[in-house]
Amino acid sequence: MGAKLSKKEFDILNCSFSLFSDEKGCSQRDLSCITGFSLGTVNTLVNKLFKAGFLSSENRITDKGLLALEPYKVKNAIIMAAGMSSRFAPLSYEKPKGLFTVKGDIIIERQIRQLKEAGIDSICIVVGYMQEKFFYLEDKFGVDIVVNEDFYRYNNPSSLMRVLNRLSNTYICSSDDYFTENVFERYVYDSYYASSFQNGISDEWGIITNAKGRIVAIDHKPKDMHIMLGHAYFSDAFSKKFSKLLKEQYDSDKVRKELWEGFLESNLKELEIYERRYADGIINEFDSLDELRAFDDRYVNDSGSVIFENISKTLGIEERDIIGIKVIKNGLTNLSFVFSVRGRKERYVYRHPGAGTEKYISRRSEAFSESVAKKLNLDSTIIYIEPNEGWKISSFIEDAHVLDYGNDAEVDCAIAMLRKLHDQKLKSDFDFDIRAKTEEFESMISGIKTSFEDYSALSKSMKRLYELTRKDAVEPVLCHCDSYSPNFLVDASGNMSLIDWEYSGNDDPASDLGTFIACSDWTAERAEKCIRSYLGENASEREMAHFTAYVAIASYYWFVWALYQESIGNLMGEWLYLWYTNTKTYMKKGFELYGQGGCDGRE
Repeated sequence: MGAKLSKKEFDILNCSFSLFSDEKGCSQRDLSCITGFSLGTVNTLVNKLFKAGFLSSENRITDKGLLALEPYKVKNAIIMAAGMSSRFAPLSYEKPKGLFTVKGDIIIERQIRQLKEAGIDSICIVVGYMQEKFFYLEDKFGVDIVVNEDFYRYNNPSSLMRVLNRLSNTYICSSDDYFTENVFERYVYDSYYASSFQNGISDEWGIITNAKGRIVAIDHKPKDMHIMLGHAYFSDAFSKKFSKLLKEQYDSDKVRKELWEGFLESNLKELEIYERRYADGIINEFDSLDELRAFDDRYVNDSGSVIFENISKTLGIEERDIIGIKVIKNGLTNLSFVFSVRGRKERYVYRHPGAGTEKYISRRSEAFSESVAKKLNLDSTIIYIEPNEGWKISSFIEDAHVLDYGNDAEVDCAIAMLRKLHDQKLKSDFDFDIRAKTEEFESMISGIKTSFEDYSALSKSMKRLYELTRKDAVEPVLCHCDSYSPNFLVDASGNMSLIDWEYSGNDDPASDLGTFIACSDWTAERAEKCIRSYLGENASEREMAHFTAYVAIASYYWFVWALYQESIGNLMGEWLYLWYTNTKTYMKKGFELYGQGGCDGRE
């Protein structure tokens, strides 16, 4: 018998090892029942394996048989736990899904125990989002922890890139898979992806195989078919090919931002992997709270979620009445979802502040500004904001659209709202100061080469232009400080609300109008009309100079902000160029209105 076992030979040896390795051995009928092979096939295989010295007369695996299984021995497991599980809002806002307790077990701990029960002790967990919450597993289970610092901007291929040197005969697992039975084995014959049959339409991906069970295509809109569900297994030969291809293709933005299964799909001709089918109910992936509630009824009335507790107390409802959750914003700054309340027509939005935002956002200032906005009827959506923790509940505006810069009526309404806010001459206990913020971003990108050769000259000119505006001695007042079109929501009746006050604070009122114009693609003539609409027809030349200069100041602020974002890998697209051109256009015009000559401020 050659070094490589046939699949059926492997199955007989593996069955003997896994289930019947005691002294009494097992019968051929036992082997037939377990493998599904006919008695005749089992008889032929057993005789062949016996002659090769792999099985004893009692059908027990021998030392030589174990040596034959050695190439198929699982060496390790990789558990991917870096993702944010955004579809599982709001529970995933408080802790990673892999750390949820389901039917008394923490999901990832259950998975680790199942791997170890199968004899797989070398386990690596790749973490990212709320990484510190996984660190305890290192001491508790002796696992290795690898940190994926790109988790927030790239998809899970970025996690596999960090462990390519560990790939061998390896299980690839997701931290949030709950297995009702132990799916892991000590020996595996070939690479596979787990699947389960799904009736009807599924949000997962369907598997298409050839007659031998090799995966040849993926169906992205499966209906009544086996879907990709659960773990995968990479053989050593597969791992080598996979690693080589991923290294070669990883610089592609498409590869970095797609699921690793998408990368697999693109390379199926070179990567030989098979489908491994499991009965319904063995593999469980909970993609929504409703799915988890159906599996574990503890989550119906008491999920242990602080967010649900906040909602319940504020709206005077029971946790089970919170339904229809849908994520509407998921990022590093804030996490928001819309939800319904059983028996109520109105829908609501819950805003959960991102981790670390307390370092640069004053939630007390935001709460103060929201109270002002509500009193002035600038924001009709706010229901409650917690001034210390920063969570907020608002009414959801049905059929809303963001302000259209091409709609003069909507623009006039927005300008009137900003003027109404500024005319109150209110003071917050928090200063925004757009110029100071600009300098902070300039320091962050100091030393980074940009594609804008005139960046240094632009920076110097903008500093001089700002100094000219300071001579106008405009008193800072409470400003919105993020007043661009997405923050002006218009309902079906045409009513407008100015939302998202988290950056609000004391600043020059021209800063708000500057941001409003900076984020548009208007001509200079249209921008001038907007400024005159704000100031009134009797605006002085000095006022026009001041507000025009602030369009440049705001444009430059967003420009250097965008340069910083690009420096950390967040592509800004056309916004970067828009803010660059607006900076130069309004800087030149600002200097001219101040009587300072050329676009760089020289006489």
